[in-house]
Amino acid sequence: MLLVQKRINECDLFFICRLKGINNYTSFMEHYYNQFSTLAVAYLPKVLLALLTLIIGFWVANVISRLAAKALNRNKVDVTIIPFLTSIISVLLKVMVLISVAGMFGVETTSFVALIGAGGLAVGLALQGSLAHFASGVLLLTFRPYKIGDLISVAGFTGEVEAIQVFNTVLKTLDNKRIIVPNGAVTSGPITNISGQGTIRVDMIFAVAGDEDIDNVRASVQRVVDSNPKILKSPAADILVNSHEVGIMKFDVRPWCDSAHYWDVYSFMQENIKKQFDKDGIRAPKPAMDVVVTK
Repeated sequence: MLLVQKRINECDLFFICRLKGINNYTSFMEHYYNQFSTLAVAYLPKVLLALLTLIIGFWVANVISRLAAKALNRNKVDVTIIPFLTSIISVLLKVMVLISVAGMFGVETTSFVALIGAGGLAVGLALQGSLAHFASGVLLLTFRPYKIGDLISVAGFTGEVEAIQVFNTVLKTLDNKRIIVPNGAVTSGPITNISGQGTIRVDMIFAVAGDEDIDNVRASVQRVVDSNPKILKSPAADILVNSHEVGIMKFDVRPWCDSAHYWDVYSFMQENIKKQFDKDGIRAPKPAMDVVVTK
């Protein structure tokens, strides 16, 4: 009979207690009540502390994410990247909170941290090229070495910036081509912001006949400079002799203008210098050769 009772399923304890009498049933309930009380006293503070930590931790993560978004907006970071960065910050903080809560219950968190680290390493190795472009895009959007509308020269290309994206910079070249340059290539080399200072000098060289009067040539060029309202009065344009050669004299002409007017001024000077030289009778250079005849 005792062997049979040992094999009876625990689910039948209630009926067994009824068969054995009310006193045994009461003892059974008191036993489990005492166990439940002991467990409640032992774990209830931990559970309450874990819930409190979870609620406060998630609230702090949301607050930090909002503060980060405001800081990025104040620094004029591109609006396309702000939600992505704030979501990353929020997820990382909440994962840290969950790991901390798990540690309160005695769960070994080392394995979780190792697993997350291994996953991050695997993703990083798989996407290392894209992540490099992404990191470069974050740097460009944060420090802004150039902005939309600037004329820049990067990675062997020169053009006007149409868009600064997370992974690429889009340029419109001077011949109206669309060039998409990966941001990693942009930050890995020198960046020349041609229009970044607001004003720019237009450097040109003009040649005249070697026997022309220097002052007459300079006065003729100055008349062209003064006739264009897009050329700045200050700083004044430089009109300097560059070199003398056989039958040719070269002048450096360097007017200043707003960056947006660079090509307008360049084309104007190229055309009108020729017209003004013809009007003033200044001759163009001609090939010359000294021939010495000996007997």
